[in-house]
Amino acid sequence: MTAPFASTELAARIERAECDLVRACAESVARRRGEDAIWLRPIGGGLAAFAGNDSPINKVAGLGFGEGIDVAALAEVERELAARGAAVQIELSTLADPEIAPMLCGRGYVLRGFENVLACSLPAASTNRPGAAIVAASPDAEFETWIELVVDGFANPDVEGVPSHESFPRDVMTATLCDVAGAAGFRRYLARLDGLPAGGASMSVRSGLAQMAGAATVPARRRRGVQTALLAARLLDAAAAGCDLAVVTTAPGSKSQQNMQRHGFALLYARAVLVKAPPAAP
Repeated sequence: MTAPFASTELAARIERAECDLVRACAESVARRRGEDAIWLRPIGGGLAAFAGNDSPINKVAGLGFGEGIDVAALAEVERELAARGAAVQIELSTLADPEIAPMLCGRGYVLRGFENVLACSLPAASTNRPGAAIVAASPDAEFETWIELVVDGFANPDVEGVPSHESFPRDVMTATLCDVAGAAGFRRYLARLDGLPAGGASMSVRSGLAQMAGAATVPARRRRGVQTALLAARLLDAAAAGCDLAVVTTAPGSKSQQNMQRHGFALLYARAVLVKAPPAAP
């Protein structure tokens, strides 16, 4: 299997899919909580989103591919989010327009961290192996079990690699997962070991691209092939859905990145996470 080449065209495709996913998640929040709960604005070929206080959906994605940033539009995003008491978090690809990062730094944005984007071409060789966990689509009847497993896993993150630039309280993660589970193209998976729930994951399919997300194993059942089985099931489903590419985002140097590279994913590029805090209250 040939690893995809990290061209600017491929990065633009992945970043557009990221914008589509952010929009779909925000729109799912709006269906549950009302249109006033979210705020969305196109900017610089990307998308700015707000979906509630401390939401992981709050970000600006996809900047710098084919369109320059209108400074007035950026100022509007900063004002709107500041009015909601939210920071502006921009996730900027290293393959985006190189003039954007200096401009953001000049406006007071601070580098908070990085995340890595990895991908593999589909169809991929199966990564399953004898003795791995049994994985199936997670039905609505087991939604609470899936939520609990995934939140439990995220509450006990990898200790390898660079620490994440962000963390979210358990109640925020639970509420976010409940909100976005109905997003278009969102699929849930549940893994069992010895008949007992052991881990969960999700995948978003759109425009021939499968975005792997939300994979977590409860601490007591780690190092027993749960992540391998969850990945194999999703790759098979992605290929069956006609996808030609699978993408995942990991923390740099993490166990998750190591697992993905072991199973054929290649590191394409990083995203710099640049943050501008709202003005302090007078």
